[in-house]
Amino acid sequence: MTEKTRILDSLNEQALLLPSLVNRALAANDRVKYRFTLLQAAQAHAERPDAVTSSLRTERLAAGVQDSNLDRVAGDSVRLGKGRYRIPESARIVRDAFSDVAEMLEPLRAAELPESAMFAQRLQAFAIPDLTAPDSNSDELAADQIHAITSGDRASGDSLHLLVMDMHRALNALQVSLASETLDGCRAYGIRDADRALITAFMAGINRTAPLKFDHPGLSATATRVGDKLVLQNDIGTTDAHVLVIHVTGRTVTVTYTDVHLPRLLFFQSLFEGHDVKWQDTRSRKDAGMEDGVYHLCVGSYTARSNAQLRGYLDHLGSRLVFLIDWNRARKRLRLFVSRRAAIELLKWAADGSIGHMAWLKAGGEQLIFDAMSFAYGGQLRPGDRLDDLLTESRAVQFLRFNLKQALDGLSQGRPASLVADEIRTELASHVRSTEDALLDTALEHAGLIVELADTVRDALEAAQAGRLQEVSTMAERAKTWETAADHELNSIRGTLLEGDNFILQLMSIADDIADDLEEAVFHITLSPKATSASIAALSKLAEPVSNASRELVKALAASRHARRGVPREDMDDFLQAVHAIRTMEHASDLAEREVKRSLTSDSRPFAEVFGIVEAARNLEEAADGLMHVALLLRDHVLGKVIHA
Repeated sequence: MTEKTRILDSLNEQALLLPSLVNRALAANDRVKYRFTLLQAAQAHAERPDAVTSSLRTERLAAGVQDSNLDRVAGDSVRLGKGRYRIPESARIVRDAFSDVAEMLEPLRAAELPESAMFAQRLQAFAIPDLTAPDSNSDELAADQIHAITSGDRASGDSLHLLVMDMHRALNALQVSLASETLDGCRAYGIRDADRALITAFMAGINRTAPLKFDHPGLSATATRVGDKLVLQNDIGTTDAHVLVIHVTGRTVTVTYTDVHLPRLLFFQSLFEGHDVKWQDTRSRKDAGMEDGVYHLCVGSYTARSNAQLRGYLDHLGSRLVFLIDWNRARKRLRLFVSRRAAIELLKWAADGSIGHMAWLKAGGEQLIFDAMSFAYGGQLRPGDRLDDLLTESRAVQFLRFNLKQALDGLSQGRPASLVADEIRTELASHVRSTEDALLDTALEHAGLIVELADTVRDALEAAQAGRLQEVSTMAERAKTWETAADHELNSIRGTLLEGDNFILQLMSIADDIADDLEEAVFHITLSPKATSASIAALSKLAEPVSNASRELVKALAASRHARRGVPREDMDDFLQAVHAIRTMEHASDLAEREVKRSLTSDSRPFAEVFGIVEAARNLEEAADGLMHVALLLRDHVLGKVIHA
């Protein structure tokens, strides 16, 4: 019994599977008869190795058996002695034959035919323990074993072949009794005239979105009536434990849905937010016969107020099923680029927009993204870099939405796959650029605040030299406001980027120390209200290159927006000149700091009165060093982009 059969059996929905079970049983009949012929041909060749022997390849293909190794079985068979033969893979051939017969039995059991119990007893009686055991790998068969399997002579006793013949007749009769009809692709039997409009509505939804699965199998539907219920079933995809059963009683639709993936089950429920569906608690069931032993089940009930609303709900229900096919595979692929929550929200967005994910998977899926990342980032891309870290999650989601839609448009319009890939690469490159520009704008705002702080230091020194001590205190408060604003700019991107994963964030983190140094410099100036004119003048000479260097940092950041391969040389020159100017200012600050120290060595006042000047000088020198550090980091980053662009 297959997993899907087992689940429907547990839900008491065996009748739904009859059409598909009969078809599968008839296919199994073709396969098992080929296996009988193969064993007989192998025995004949072993007895007469000089006779011409057919590989039975044509028969194998006609029966739907794909294993080409079986084409050598008859020709490689040999006689070991009287009534004994070595037939390659004979144990597997026999096991597969018994498996085919068991599959033929399933619809007869599901239909509760009286003869099904007798067929089951006969099948059990033919078991050959040495060959049908799961771990058997024997390649020897006796003549009487081959006879018991392949004989078609009733006079010589029962055989597996005779059982197959009897079951085949029963299957043909069952198929006729179903009296099936097809409504818009749905195999229906035993229905009433009033059911046809409901089936048609359900199939209208399926057929409207079914093209979104492209050539993927799935969405086969069956319908029947059981008492007062119209019962619809859809196989969704190829996963055995993925079953949808729908009962329509009056205007109430009850959906029973099973899935081995709980996240997909919850996703399925989310597709009905616009309808008043009442979902019961999801339950998990164990089944030792299934691959992982567990599947999840939910039941949802919806009652329509009119027949038109009932048909509309069935249409919507049918239209959502395509978005479950290969859903888990798409979710795992998207998780490589965004968080679990964002990946599921992307799939929900794609389903709500009737875009889906199958086109994206078919067009290349995650490889499209990896190729685009390599194109957009080049040598800057490091192993393990994630798209949501590089772009921020919101921008990554925006780009992935473009991917899903572009893949669908491309495949639907027959555009070359290479063109779709190029469009996706170009889009990511524009996202990368817009993201960098947005981050650079924040960095420029931050650098502008450093300029304000450097100017405040200079203004505070001018006020102190003129004896306007109250203005110095006011400027210290102003400097604290600027420094707090600089912290806010840094924190605004820390909330969306991981520390260390983005160059601008690293740059701003270092630059924020400059803002701290400058704010402290103003504070320390307030601690030396009685400083001499000579020491304040020397300190002013130190503040001047720091103020100029802060302005050059703004120029360098602005010029870096355009500094890349292919732009006019003057744009790159503007950038490099700004960086060079900052280095020159740092050297000037070193000389100015020495002047401050010389002025203080000749000052005979107590250290407490000159402490503020000493600390302010240290703050300004550290700010100058920080500005040069930032400038050199920015230079290396930009030149690296030019080289690898």
